[in-house]
Amino acid sequence: MIILKIAFRNIFRQKRRTVFTSITILIGFSLAAFSIGWADGSYNNIINMFTRNWLGHIQIHYDDYLDNPSLYKTIENYKQIGKKLENIKGVEVWTPRVFSGGLASAGNKSSGVQIIGIEPNMENNTTKFSKKIIKGNFFSSNGSKEILLGKGAAKALNIKLSDQVVLISQAADGSIANDLFKFVGIVNTDNDLYDRSSLYLTLKDAQEFLVLEGKIHEIAIVTKKLNNVRNIAKIISKEITNKDLDVAPWQIFAKSFYRAMKADKGGMWISLFVITLVVAVGVLNTVLMSVLERTREFGVLKAIGTRPKQIIKLILYEINIITLISIVFGSIIALLANYYLSIHGIHLSQSFTYGGMKFSEMLTEINARSFYIPAITVFFTASFVGIFPAIKAAKTNPVKSLRFH
Repeated sequence: MIILKIAFRNIFRQKRRTVFTSITILIGFSLAAFSIGWADGSYNNIINMFTRNWLGHIQIHYDDYLDNPSLYKTIENYKQIGKKLENIKGVEVWTPRVFSGGLASAGNKSSGVQIIGIEPNMENNTTKFSKKIIKGNFFSSNGSKEILLGKGAAKALNIKLSDQVVLISQAADGSIANDLFKFVGIVNTDNDLYDRSSLYLTLKDAQEFLVLEGKIHEIAIVTKKLNNVRNIAKIISKEITNKDLDVAPWQIFAKSFYRAMKADKGGMWISLFVITLVVAVGVLNTVLMSVLERTREFGVLKAIGTRPKQIIKLILYEINIITLISIVFGSIIALLANYYLSIHGIHLSQSFTYGGMKFSEMLTEINARSFYIPAITVFFTASFVGIFPAIKAAKTNPVKSLRFH
């Protein structure tokens, strides 16, 4: 206990040395906390936008539909599944969809399209679909015989609002599906590749057009928390008794995007390593200089009977106390910075595209790991590098050091 009291006294007795060491650790900790908060916030924001914009966090399909899509691989009892989903904790919303290929014609222009049948209200609750309409209107209240086109598809057809579109496809009963629809709006999902071919019908019209009454191809689910997606997917799998259906989290059905995110996120750990290295060098340099300046002091301590182990403890106590103080103040600085940027974000001078999505700002995030990872890293780094100066001080020769000025 007396060694700890002396450590406290030394910290406040040598204020200049304490301030220099504290600033080094504080800056390192704050940078590390901000870096993790910024990385987590940015990646989670990208993932959330990517999944919430259309894909959903979890999808349900017929067993191998994702590998080999087919008009005939359908989900028949989707309304019953939907009722089960609504009772699962963590599920926010869900929506059914139908998909098929087709040919759209307007005037003397034709283009291949992907037909997508959506339930307007449910889709809007899940992906805020109506906000993606950049020209024209969303489906009307009855929505009968109306279509929406992706901006690229609308451009390819050189079409105007209220024009008639002839749609041709293959129906599930083997017949040729064809009908006339009214073009009511242009959709921009910020995914240029997707918007080049997308054509949207109401779910009712799509099922009637493709002869898929009561059947769908996909259920897209949005969860309340992104971190719980895998666990909720497992719960849904247990609730659904039909073994022909596959429940997949976004990490599975958007595997290439997930791998790219994981590889990119590895850069965060490189940044943390560099920051830790800077803190280690700074602490080592400061503490080593402190030991050299206090050679006479350590000589006196040894002359009055202080054991080498006690001197090592003294120096490590000093470092640990300074580190804890720095972490406390660094946490306040990092918390304020991350809080501000989690609301206002970092606006980019030039937007970038990731996974087909355009992003113009990056947001930070306040979470536990952005504080405990830097705290543990900085604390043990400072303690580790402090061992070497402490051993040097413990080996001080009292006779020679008392002559040191």
